[in-house]
Amino acid sequence: MMLTAKDIKLQAGDKLLCDDFNIEIEPGQSWAILGLNGAGKTTLLHTLAGIREANQGTVGLENKILTEWSQQQLAQHIGLLLQTHQDPFPGTVIEYVLIGRHPYLGHFSWESDQDYAIAQQALDMVGLNGLEQRDIQQLSGGEYQRMMIAMVLVQQPEFYLLDEPVNHLDWPHQHELLKTLNELTQRKSVSLVMALHDVNLAARYCSHVVMMFEDSEYLLGKTSKLLNRENLERLYKTAMHELEDGDQTVFVPANSN
Repeated sequence: MMLTAKDIKLQAGDKLLCDDFNIEIEPGQSWAILGLNGAGKTTLLHTLAGIREANQGTVGLENKILTEWSQQQLAQHIGLLLQTHQDPFPGTVIEYVLIGRHPYLGHFSWESDQDYAIAQQALDMVGLNGLEQRDIQQLSGGEYQRMMIAMVLVQQPEFYLLDEPVNHLDWPHQHELLKTLNELTQRKSVSLVMALHDVNLAARYCSHVVMMFEDSEYLLGKTSKLLNRENLERLYKTAMHELEDGDQTVFVPANSN
């Protein structure tokens, strides 16, 4: 499957976020969306997921535009991690993670042993094994974030659209999670699209990048070609240093200590 956007125009009120935006997301690719706050990263993710209409243009999955798919079908193919969450009801970790299996259940069906096994595997992947019966109100911010990612994992979609997935995570968990997602992308030939703030995480874990500038322009392509000091200084409006750390290039603001 491919997820495509054609001639997309996005606005937030009177602000133009991007115009004539085109992208093809293929199996095995991992994309980072980079930009300043308010540049439109979340809006773009929501549009690609089908929960927000583009002001102009179309988003398609395989050979059909998103509006031709039912919501249940879309949820089987596209998994979306929201940046903010609201808890509609109290529950345990395993109960919440199993919500991700709902696209595969009938109206009067209950989760099967296989659904529980898939949920358990997802909890293992994000390092929450042993917390299945914990009340979600007793989770730390990082544990809660990993639980929400597990909920998306159990959907088993072809496209993972994640809005700031490393939010609330400490440095080791950030790298552990992104390494896990990267391995999943390669092993299962699924696609990963993430809004990120840390350009060095994008450089290390993403094959492709979208750079959204405040003037509504954008660049997209292979990370190795686009992530350079010139583009990042334009994107973040600050001078950058480009450092070599072994085989990894690291970017830091010039005014940082």
